[in-house]
Amino acid sequence: MLYHLLYGLREHFIGFNLFGYITFRSAAAAVTALIVTFLIGPIIIRWLQRKELGEEIRNDGPETHHVKAGTPTMGGIIILIAILVPVLLFARLDNLYIQLMIGGTVWMGLVGFLDDWLKVVKKMPKGLVGRYKLAGQIAWGLVVGLVVTFAGEYEGVRWYSSVPFFKNLLVNFGWFYIPMVIFVITATSNAVNLTDGLDGLAIGLIAIATIAWAGVSYVSGRVDFSEYLSVFYLRGVGELTIYCAALIGASLGFLWYNSHPASVFMGDTGALALGTAMGTLAVLLKKEMLLPIVGGVFVAEVVSVILQVGSYKWRGKRIFKMAPLHHHFELLGWPEEKVVARFWIIGIVLALITLGTFKVR
Repeated sequence: MLYHLLYGLREHFIGFNLFGYITFRSAAAAVTALIVTFLIGPIIIRWLQRKELGEEIRNDGPETHHVKAGTPTMGGIIILIAILVPVLLFARLDNLYIQLMIGGTVWMGLVGFLDDWLKVVKKMPKGLVGRYKLAGQIAWGLVVGLVVTFAGEYEGVRWYSSVPFFKNLLVNFGWFYIPMVIFVITATSNAVNLTDGLDGLAIGLIAIATIAWAGVSYVSGRVDFSEYLSVFYLRGVGELTIYCAALIGASLGFLWYNSHPASVFMGDTGALALGTAMGTLAVLLKKEMLLPIVGGVFVAEVVSVILQVGSYKWRGKRIFKMAPLHHHFELLGWPEEKVVARFWIIGIVLALITLGTFKVR
């Protein structure tokens, strides 16, 4: 919004020229998101407490989690507002990539909010029926897949995905590209949701992964950088750096309240939206194959659930003490804070590897 209002006036005031720089607007978006969380966070947390919108703890979960019963949930509202406000202020709203990121954030935020509302207000233990959540995820994946297929921005690379560690190597999925996009977005959305089980775990990993995506976005949107690093250039995709910066600021701000012991949980309102954002970023940047690296911890959490369910169903035995994976380490005797810190460390290493793929080719 400010870009459209002020950048055109740069001839009258040279200071407005700053709005032409993605770096300036990204920094402003990150700081604004952080400030927004500090301003609205306490207000929303108090509102959730007054409405008694507290978390219901699973009876089969770790015993140490029972003390968390009643902690306000649906805190994802804080994150979503803190993302959307700076994006609307500092990003170019005529940019297709930004429009899609806003659409995905709002859409899956609403699906997650409905799920949380049914759980904590209507006292429906399972919340929104799984197939309806899946329908929401598939619907958004279909939208993104169709837009990428027909949008002029992707002329010549519509159904392609770049391969990490190889220069200018692209894989053409053909018409299987749209189902692949649906799978990527749905899987990532659910993976973040599964990881959101310890104080600060998911939101910290989101912040770490998004730093890597911000770097990918900036490089992919610069002709000079993309040519030097042999990364194919996507015109206008650099605007995603601003979205990423807002997401980083919002994540760090929310972590202020979500760190152990958490004052609020993000709930599905935040987890489904943020997971969808991660998957959508990968698709829009044509870096779908980077997701297993940058989101390696999320992948491990999903795989642990799949292995646990499959092993119990076919062999009658459990592989892990409890799934998802973070609960397994808790039951091994690791304090919650140690599990979170060590998973963050792994996330940082994976983010560095992700950025390293630009040079290791």
